[in-house]
Amino acid sequence: MEAVFAVVALLFVLFLVLGAYVTVKVVGAAKRGVDRTLTQARRTVEDHTLRAKSFAQPGAQGELAQLRLKLRTSMRATQDALHAGVAEDESLKESIGLFERLSVHGHELDGELKRLEAEPDRAALAERLPGLRERTEQVVRSADALRWAARDRARRFADDDLDSLRAQIDMEAGALRHWTTEEPSATAPPPWPEAPAAETPAAQQTWPDTPSPTAEEPTRPAITPPAPRPAYPWEKKRRPESTT
Repeated sequence: MEAVFAVVALLFVLFLVLGAYVTVKVVGAAKRGVDRTLTQARRTVEDHTLRAKSFAQPGAQGELAQLRLKLRTSMRATQDALHAGVAEDESLKESIGLFERLSVHGHELDGELKRLEAEPDRAALAERLPGLRERTEQVVRSADALRWAARDRARRFADDDLDSLRAQIDMEAGALRHWTTEEPSATAPPPWPEAPAAETPAAQQTWPDTPSPTAEEPTRPAITPPAPRPAYPWEKKRRPESTT
């Protein structure tokens, strides 16, 4: 009985541990999902705010909003393109490493642009705008180059696969329509040998003539008459048949 209770208690503990593990996993997945949703919603709201500032605020403040919006849009598009393509092309891992290094500079630039939005000194802000614009263009050009290179590579692979598939389909279609192609004619049988010329009688095939009966040989009757039957002494003499 003690062994049974021990087994039951052990199973109960295992179920408790398994339940706690599953609960932690479910809570963690739900928390990550909520965080991802909140991050995306906050990013969307911030993008709309920047777009509104770029149109509503004139001068340096509006240009700062335009630079931030352009930077964030380019970096996000490149990140999505690289992470979507690495699942099919392992060579993009190196590109992702380069993009991560570029993202460090992008985040620093975005943070600096965000801080300068609250800068009250318009004159100092106007002096720094050319340098900020140049840095933003450099980061955006690098991100765009990585994104378009990844897309061109994926399109090239798709075109190669399409060409190969089209060639295979054409070959299969030709095999299915084999009756429409002219089949090679069968080899003609060899001709019969020509008959020998009439001038060479020795070469002609002759047959022996049937010998005809000659005068020296008597003509044999069609039916040979029976030979006379020999008479034996023990036989009785046959009596002549009466004519009456």
